[in-house]
Amino acid sequence: MNYRDIKVQVDGHIATLLLNRPKKRNALSLNTLEEMSHALKDLARRQEVRVVILRGSGPIFSAGHDLKELADGDLNEYRKIFATCMNMMLLLREIPQPVIAAVHGTATAAGCQLVAACDLAIATVDARFATPGVKIGFFCTTPMVPLSRVIGRKKALEMLFTGGFISANEALQFGLVNRVVPTEELDETVNNLAEHICQFSRTVLGVGKEAFYRQIEMSERLAYSYASEVISVNGVMPVAREGMAAFLDKRDPVWPD
Repeated sequence: MNYRDIKVQVDGHIATLLLNRPKKRNALSLNTLEEMSHALKDLARRQEVRVVILRGSGPIFSAGHDLKELADGDLNEYRKIFATCMNMMLLLREIPQPVIAAVHGTATAAGCQLVAACDLAIATVDARFATPGVKIGFFCTTPMVPLSRVIGRKKALEMLFTGGFISANEALQFGLVNRVVPTEELDETVNNLAEHICQFSRTVLGVGKEAFYRQIEMSERLAYSYASEVISVNGVMPVAREGMAAFLDKRDPVWPD
């Protein structure tokens, strides 16, 4: 499909979803969110795709929602935009492939939410993150949801109450990103991580990703019960049988998927 606000490229087992509104600071308009949702659903069905990389074109990653679109909205328009945003953010968690955010420049408001919602994130050393809605009387309530689940309450509330930026190193310290690298090494680092993950079974990656996000909200006892059932079912799958046989035979596995 030809998209207006994004570009999607598949190279082998790796798909790249590029936010392509550089003149608008990759703002997440309603159309952008709808296109992202469509692309993610399509990639989820593509058996050859094992990893998805999310990038932003131009000087920054994403400035969040398009304020020109929001400035004069009525309640129903707001509900539609934020429901579309919610569903797209949930898709990042629900598709079977790991999603890696490659972050440069700034990621603010829903752009910061986007980073928090991805499974993994690599940032350049000069990247910055903020949830500045409080500064314009529009609290970053929806970005708060994944942010508070990945960096903890105190730091999340500091970001939300002050609207101030945190550095890439602070984002690393508090768990918003996995690694911080020099700008010139971002592409290589992200691609190497994606290629490393691609050596594993798509089926197993999907099983593990779904189980992770289901159990993370459970009590420890319930999580163990759920995870025990998942790993038992996983154990009788052809992919696990092949993986264990290959390990015992001291050979590389040939994944049946």
